[in-house]
Amino acid sequence: MSFTAQRYDFKDKPRDYARLDAELKALLAGEPDLVANAANTAALLFDALPAVNWVGFYFLKGKELVVGPFQGKPACVRIALGRGVCGTAAAERRTLLVPDVHAFPGHIACDAASRSEVVIPLLRGAQLLGVLDLDSPRPARFDEADARGLESLAASFLAGSAE
Repeated sequence: MSFTAQRYDFKDKPRDYARLDAELKALLAGEPDLVANAANTAALLFDALPAVNWVGFYFLKGKELVVGPFQGKPACVRIALGRGVCGTAAAERRTLLVPDVHAFPGHIACDAASRSEVVIPLLRGAQLLGVLDLDSPRPARFDEADARGLESLAASFLAGSAE
């Protein structure tokens, strides 16, 4: 299958996230494998979103998050629940927007260039599967519109993927 991602300017974030969500659903259609879909989702988001330097997944294994498919520099492999932005978002089961990662207590720096971050927990019902993590070298890169758009994309990823 050949796939060419669209380009978006994100001047109208709700519209562009909705278009990106439709593109993601088409990309994942007919493929139930969680890891394959995580790999393609990370690649699509990394290619489509401006000013990001890391996009990827951490999946819950026991009581820690373990790195999954991603795009960007090599990452921290294991993160304890409640530690760093990813571990906190997972433990609290809520999206975290961090405009300045250096101001976040316990931030785990995998890429020194990262300045802001957004983390979306991956929930299937009450079950925590992991998180979708995006970093940017730009301070305050992510806002509430990004969080809502990325939550929708995370839901589409989960809907298209079996466990």
